[in-house]
Order: sequence, then structure tokens, then C-alpha cells
Amino acid sequence: MAGSVNKVILIGNLGKDPEIRALENGAKLARFPIATSESYTDKTTGERRNITDWHNIVVWRGLAEVVEKYVKKGQKIYVEGKLKTRSWQDEAGVTKYTTEVVADNMTMLSSRNESAPNPNQPDFNTGNTPEKPKPMSGGLSEDDDDDLPF
Repeated sequence: MAGSVNKVILIGNLGKDPEIRALENGAKLARFPIATSESYTDKTTGERRNITDWHNIVVWRGLAEVVEKYVKKGQKIYVEGKLKTRSWQDEAGVTKYTTEVVADNMTMLSSRNESAPNPNQPDFNTGNTPEKPKPMSGGLSEDDDDDLPF
């Protein structure tokens, strides 16, 4: 197999409100942590255990603008992106490293007020708002599907 794959898919809850920065060139950057959780039963004690992992998410430009407007602490989101490790030197000259998920795709799974998912919420991958269901054409009602050949 030629090449390699760097793909991350996460569904989790924001641990705090996103931090937004505007760069000198006008591009926006948003950073926020999300938590993913797993639960299992300890085989020796029979206790239910939860494990929570924290992931640092970075989004750029238009997606950062969407995050700034709509995403808040506690909300559940789906993100796709790639892992990036970056380094810098602190004041003492010590090299520090961090690994982040640079997201290029995001879907909000809860509404702005953290209630149940909103079917009329914009799709931030395309910027389109879902259409309302259209009435069936041809004079058929939902009860007429018994006569359909499939």
C-alpha cells in the first residue's frame, strides 16, 4: 500500500467555550477542547467505570467563523480532521510539543441551547440549511403506499 493516512473522527462535548483569534492576514482561528468518554464494567469488581479523554481541536477560516457564532461549552459535536504535532520554545528555551486535531469538517449534534439535536440547524459543511419536507405530489398520501410495487 502506497502512502499513508492521517484521519481523525471524534464525537464529543466541548469542555469550554472556543477561543477565537483573528490573524494579521484576516484569517480566523478557533481552538477548543472536546471530551470523549468510554464506559466499561471492571471484570474484577463488577463496577461500572468511565474513561474520559480530552482532545484539542483547531479550526481555521470559515469553519472558525461558524464555531465563533454557534458553538458553546457543553455542546456535542462531530469533527473530522487530521492529527498535527507542533513545537515551540518556552521562555527558558525548553522545546514544548502539543498534538492537536486540525478539523476540516464539523457537524453540531446539539442545538445552541444544548437541547436535543435540531433538524433545521444549518449544515456547516456546506452552509446550506436543510429544506422543509415537501408535500407529496401526484395526489398520493402517506396511506397510499400499500399499492406501490416496491
